[in-house]
Amino acid sequence: MTYPDIITSAGVFFILLAFLLTTFNLLGAKTVVYFLLNIAGGGLALYGSILIQSVPFAVLEGVWTFVAIIGLFKISRLTA
Repeated sequence: MTYPDIITSAGVFFILLAFLLTTFNLLGAKTVVYFLLNIAGGGLALYGSILIQSVPFAVLEGVWTFVAIIGLFKISRLTA
């Protein structure tokens, strides 16, 4: 497995973990942990997609990460 494969796989793992945990009601979709898993996963997958020069995948993961960051700020404002 190459370095980009490892980075991208780690990112996809975090995203899928967040999805799995919310699907089985083990984690709320509006929790800090949910958004952090998506930010970490999207960020790593974005970095991996840049390493492998996949523009469509980079756009997808960049938007995914950006939306997760906005979601985290949104719930942070609601609880502050």
